[in-house]
Amino acid sequence: MALTQTSTVSSNALAADAQSLNALKMQAGKDGAGAIKETAKQLESLFMRELIKSMREATASTKSGLFDSPQGDLGNDLLDQQMSVTMSGQPGGLSDAIVRQLTRQTVPADTNSTLKMGTPLGAPTAKPATVSQTDFVEEHNAAATAVERATGIPASYMLGQAGHETGWGRKEIKNHDGSTSFNLFGIKAGAGWTGKTTTVTTHEVVNGETRKVSAKFRAYDSYQESFNDYAKLINNNPRYAQARQQTGSAQAYATELKRAGYATDPDYAAKLNRAITVTQQLRRAYA
Repeated sequence: MALTQTSTVSSNALAADAQSLNALKMQAGKDGAGAIKETAKQLESLFMRELIKSMREATASTKSGLFDSPQGDLGNDLLDQQMSVTMSGQPGGLSDAIVRQLTRQTVPADTNSTLKMGTPLGAPTAKPATVSQTDFVEEHNAAATAVERATGIPASYMLGQAGHETGWGRKEIKNHDGSTSFNLFGIKAGAGWTGKTTTVTTHEVVNGETRKVSAKFRAYDSYQESFNDYAKLINNNPRYAQARQQTGSAQAYATELKRAGYATDPDYAAKLNRAITVTQQLRRAYA
C-alpha cells in the first residue's frame, strides 16, 4: 500500500456528520499511515465537539434568555468547533486509540507463507488468531530498536522479516513441550550452533519442487536473544555481505537476502519487501 502524507481533509476542518465520518475512514484506508493520524485527529475533534455541545445544552435551562439570539448560537457553535480542534490530537488522547483501531482495520495482512531454509509446517499457533500486525510490531519494537542502535540494521526490516516468518506471531516455531522457541527468523541450527534447538517438519523448495523435511532450528530464552542472533548472523556471515550494504533500501535488502540463500521460496524477496513496507507504515503512524 503506497504511503502518502496528502490528506483531503484540512487539519482545521471538522467532520460534522456521520457521512463525513465514513468519508474520513475510507480515506484512511486509501492514504496510509499519514492519513490515519489525520483521520484520528478529525474523529477525536468530532467527538469533542459533540461533547462540548451536549454540555452547553445541559446548562441551557439555567440561562436567562436575555442574550439568546441566532447570532449568539452561531458564535457558540464556532467557538465549540475551535475548542474541539484545539483539544484534539494531544499525546495520549483519544486520537492515539483511534489510530490503533484504524490501523488494524486498514493495513492489509501479509498472508503469504514463507518457504525459508525450512519454514515450520503446521507449527502450533503461538498466539491467538486475533493478534494483528500492529500488536506484533508494538510487542517487539523495543527489542528491534535496541538491535538497530547496536548494529545498524533497520528495526523496521527486522520487524517485517520476523512478522513474515512467523505470520505476525501466529505461527512461531515451538518446542516439543509446546512452548515457544523464541525463534522469530526461522534460523536453522547448523553444525556450528551450540545453543538449544528444536526439530520440526518444514517445507523447502528444492529444484523447483516443494518438499517436506525435518529440520533442526535454533531456540532461545527470549525474543531479544532472537533479534540479537539474527543481527549477528547478518553482520558476521560473509554470505550476507551484500545485504549489509543495502540497508538504505528495503527492496534491495530483501533481494540480497534471497540471493544469498536466506530462503528457498522463489518469491521471498517480494514477500519480505511487502512485509517491511507494512512495518514501516505502522511504525511511522506512531512516530
